[in-house]
Amino acid sequence: MTGLVTFGETMALLAAADVGPLRHQPLLHLRTGGAESNVAVGLSRLGGRATWIGRVGDDELGELVLADMRAEGVDVDHAVVDPGGPTGLMIRSRRTATVARVAYYRSGSAGSRLAPSDVPVDVVRAAGVLHVTGITPALSPSARAATFAAVEEARAAGVPVSLDVNHRAALWGADEARYVVTDLAARVDVLFAGEDEAELLLGAGAAPADASAALLGLAGLGPAHVVLKRGARGAIAFVDGVVLDVPPHPVVPIDAVGAVDAFVAGYLAELLAGGDVKTRLATGAACGAFVVTVQGDWEGLPSRRELALLAAPSGTVVR
Repeated sequence: MTGLVTFGETMALLAAADVGPLRHQPLLHLRTGGAESNVAVGLSRLGGRATWIGRVGDDELGELVLADMRAEGVDVDHAVVDPGGPTGLMIRSRRTATVARVAYYRSGSAGSRLAPSDVPVDVVRAAGVLHVTGITPALSPSARAATFAAVEEARAAGVPVSLDVNHRAALWGADEARYVVTDLAARVDVLFAGEDEAELLLGAGAAPADASAALLGLAGLGPAHVVLKRGARGAIAFVDGVVLDVPPHPVVPIDAVGAVDAFVAGYLAELLAGGDVKTRLATGAACGAFVVTVQGDWEGLPSRRELALLAAPSGTVVR
């Protein structure tokens, strides 16, 4: 195996069809989503190999999670169907056209019961890259132990490790998150962080004055490659002492959720393909632009042949 291996919690998603208070929505669309599985799907669509490891409940929603990923070419053979906990659920609504709300129902979920014994050592050691996020260690002590165990197995085998901070304030406090994630960052090769997450990791007293300072501060935590995600302003990276900038693509956003995962998928796909940093950043930015134009966490992720469509003139019809 020379592809991506990742693990975490993937949940069922109920998304309101229209704008307004959730209580007045007559229609909810049933989908799935999870930071790590979004990355796996994105990488698979770009022609790479991806494996997702995690727990789902022994229920219809768990079946949906696994079916969605299988349909996208993601290997879920090592996923665990857990009769002891339900598949987690998130409900998303749009209070206004520009403000989304997400409620999570994941306490005691199958995904939170992830443990070190669920992570297949041989699969991790054979990976091209191991990707983890700051969400999984926040779910439970056993999920945190699983994250660190997988990272250590990858490091022992010389497998590059990627970490997306992906801070979820609802799961843990800032001090605990800073302590755990900086510990993880010292063990990884590639670190992805948003500007607010950079401030979280570096501490309020060491808040970066600008993006370059944030990059330098994050690089000081240990990773060789640091990518600072800046949303609608694109992204910049610090690699081998060089700062590289990639501008965003001008698109009309429909659903911003999943944009960061799409960026990470594009970056890691090119990393596995042997692309240089400029290529990784460009593909990441393109994937992020694609995914925000469609409702859903991962449905808008592009195939490799679709990447060029962003440069097509307005009104282009492909026949």
